[in-house]
Amino acid sequence: MTEKTLPRREARENAFLAAFSTTFQPEAPQDALQAHAESGELTLDAYANRLLRDQMEHRDQIDAIITAHLKGWTLARLPRVSLTAMRIALAEMLYGDEKKPGVAINEAVELVKKYGADNDYQFVNGLLGSVARELDQDGPDGDSSC
Repeated sequence: MTEKTLPRREARENAFLAAFSTTFQPEAPQDALQAHAESGELTLDAYANRLLRDQMEHRDQIDAIITAHLKGWTLARLPRVSLTAMRIALAEMLYGDEKKPGVAINEAVELVKKYGADNDYQFVNGLLGSVARELDQDGPDGDSSC
């Protein structure tokens, strides 16, 4: 049986929802992901699984980038929805094959509008935009912040 390929937007949203669920079990994220797989609540295609894997494998680097762009905030104070959306977007921007930061940022903003508090999307947009501008200055393969 072949795996179903989802539209990118749906794959990103499902990866986001799965990643968000892991924030409630940070000591055992694989357990949360396994529960999703067994329940059939979310369909995770290859793209969604890659986003999840990349954001989990590179969590320290991604969190360091987010932290470097926080002004007057700490990672612990960020809303879970915003933090999860930024982690997924940065995983896509930094480790994905497509290298379309504008798409990743837009999708993160839409997820935060849908699942987050009223104006959280503005913060997410600003932080991710700042990272994207820095990545663009460093060139496609260079990232001085990693």
